[in-house]
Amino acid sequence: MAHLAGQTVLVTGATGGIGAAITRALVSNGARVIIHFSSNRASAERLLEEINGAGWIAAADLSAPDGASTLWQQAVAVAGQVHALVNNAGIRTEIQLTASDEDWHAAWQREFRVNLFAAADLCRCAIPHFKAHGGGRVVNIASRAGQRGYAATALPYGASKAALINLGKSIAASFGRDGITAVNIAPGWVATDMAETFVAKFGKAAAVADIPIGEMADTREIAELVAFVLRPGQHSLNGATLDVNGGSYIR
Repeated sequence: MAHLAGQTVLVTGATGGIGAAITRALVSNGARVIIHFSSNRASAERLLEEINGAGWIAAADLSAPDGASTLWQQAVAVAGQVHALVNNAGIRTEIQLTASDEDWHAAWQREFRVNLFAAADLCRCAIPHFKAHGGGRVVNIASRAGQRGYAATALPYGASKAALINLGKSIAASFGRDGITAVNIAPGWVATDMAETFVAKFGKAAAVADIPIGEMADTREIAELVAFVLRPGQHSLNGATLDVNGGSYIR
């Protein structure tokens, strides 16, 4: 199972449900992980302990303009070489069309800052580093929402995830010859705290109504796919967007 032995992977938003699952899966495949967190150091330290110290923790506020570059500098400082970047950190903001101009603009700016701009800034840092070391991998955790559109109460989320998918495609097309590949993973509903909040409010039937298999994805499904995508032999997945939505969006 040591498909990723010798690899160091930076995972943003690593203390959330999907991020923690990705971290565990990568370590179980032999990688060392740089566990990014924003404010909950205790959760990051617990996760590092859980993976028996197979990595490092790094704090950065990705909603700040310099958050991504600060994170990358920390990653290189502790690990020396980073072989792959997993842009997993993301937020989802509820904002109505009737909101004030100030609230509307703030929601869009913060959501794009975390979901897209931070990922773009990290890629900007990572690509020269990857080139200097003979190649590297980028995996973007996008969303079904970025492909089929999203609810009127959360327009920034779908728009930012669509842009994240395009970022991955553009990197794949532009830097493949440099040994740098990029893959997008687009989940539908995943059984995380965000999903549980929705279920508590509206019921599970509402959450899975448009999912043919009748279940949300487990965080481990996303994590296992990330670990597979990062295997050294998976070069030809470059540019792909992989759907993990139970059949609720079929291209």
